[in-house]
Formats: sequence, C-alpha cells, structure tokens
Amino acid sequence: QVQLVESGGGLVQAGDSLRLSCAASGRTFSSKALGWFRQAPGRKELEFVAAISASGGSTHYADSVNGRFTISRDNARYMIYLQMNSLKPEDTAVYYCAASVFARVTMTRTEFDSWGQGTQVTVSS
Repeated sequence: QVQLVESGGGLVQAGDSLRLSCAASGRTFSSKALGWFRQAPGRKELEFVAAISASGGSTHYADSVNGRFTISRDNARYMIYLQMNSLKPEDTAVYYCAASVFARVTMTRTEFDSWGQGTQVTVSS
C-alpha cells in the first residue's frame, strides 16, 4: 500500500484559490491511479472530486468541480496536487487523497485502498 499525507487546507473566501498537496510514500506509487475525495459537514458519504491515472495522461472530474479544479501528480517527487480555483462555500469539506488498486483512472471509491488523514477546507461567503 501507499502512505499518504495531505496538506494545504485552510480558511478562504469565496472566489479564492487554494492548492492541496499530498505526499506519498511506497514503491508502487507511480503504478497507481490517484484521486481526491471530500466529505462535507454533516454528511457521511465521501464525494468523488477528481482522479488521475498512473501515468498522469488521463484525468476525470466531478461535474461540480469541472473547470475549477485541476488534479496533477509528480511521480518523481511522490506528490499529488489539487489546484482549486473559484472556490465556493459548497466546496467546504474535509479533503482526502487516495491511491487506487488500478493504474487506470477511476472514480469508484471502493477501488481506492490507501487513504490520507484528510485536510479541512473552509470557504466563507
């Protein structure tokens, strides 16, 4: 498995930008698709946000963030990023990075077997 540690969360105003980072360790990192999920306040389920294939050549976004968020990865540095622009109050959540069991891009939560501890993003109106 891959170990993951998120950082970069915080309190911002609507319309601001924020970049989340996720530091990974584990020899299989570069062979795994990666993703970001979020859990909004008061909700139990994790919402898919974005995913990127092992090579970085394919990405997929939730409709709610498409055009505003960008996922990227640096396999040489064992890093995953989520650039979030034009943030909205409804983006407020704990954001988790995750590593998939597959190399292909996926948005299915059960196909991710390694998770970080999460980082809080709060967007005020």
